[in-house]
Amino acid sequence: MSSKPTDSSGISFTALYTGAVWHRYGLSDDCLATRQGRWLYHLMTPFESASQLAIGGNIRTFLLQRHLIIDELIDQAITSQGITQVLEIACGMSPRGIRLRQRHPDIHMVEADLPDMAGRKALRLLAADRLGSNHQVTPIDILADHGEHQLEQVLDRVFDNRKPVIVVTEGLTSYFSLDVITTFWQRLAAALAQRPGSVYLTESYYRPRPPLLNGSLNALGKLLGAATRSQVSFHFQTDDEARRHFLDCGFHSAVVHDPRNWYDRLAIPESRGEPMVRVIESGLSDKGAT
Repeated sequence: MSSKPTDSSGISFTALYTGAVWHRYGLSDDCLATRQGRWLYHLMTPFESASQLAIGGNIRTFLLQRHLIIDELIDQAITSQGITQVLEIACGMSPRGIRLRQRHPDIHMVEADLPDMAGRKALRLLAADRLGSNHQVTPIDILADHGEHQLEQVLDRVFDNRKPVIVVTEGLTSYFSLDVITTFWQRLAAALAQRPGSVYLTESYYRPRPPLLNGSLNALGKLLGAATRSQVSFHFQTDDEARRHFLDCGFHSAVVHDPRNWYDRLAIPESRGEPMVRVIESGLSDKGAT
């Protein structure tokens, strides 16, 4: 585990809730459904319902928006760019690996998480006969600066480093301060720069403008931070701010996707007003910055 002061080991329980959301909406496999996730889903339902009434969206809305947009962008990178290697960091109980291998059986899919969660995920996929030479689960710690769980070592170990890779972090980065997660983004950009044509997909949440809602979100962030032993953060306030930050981290391109631009293209739930979530697509090319 990383020796840095910000620890990522408490985040895994939130993966059980998101896993339950995927399963409830028909996106997941029965082998990934957990008793704890179902309990959390029912526990969160009153809050989710109140949020839907108050602001026209809730956590489940944003989870589904980001998840399905990321899936579509992965499909585009596979079909139009020919990328055949995918790494999902903080995979939790995400069903993405199973679904991607069903749609694209020739890809090399690697799911990664902290050792405990990675072990739980691997056991479930093994029991369902889902793993093989082209579908693996491996431990990773994005804060580690040495050792076998370090980002750079995982990339070197599990992939053909002569080829580009799609890296996904979903539901991870908001649990760290901007300073801490920026270090990870800089390291990731440097690692992917050695694999030209690679793509990084993640999401970011924006603070809402209404003061009452902003206050409620701050309170929720502090509650999540205490529960996960992390620093829940909302890193950006505008699309341009997010884009410039990823370019400053060393990515050659950065596109910020607003869910509203996908309502007529994907079967995703719609927010009332501006969605709080964005999907960020960053790339590394062999032609320098664009």
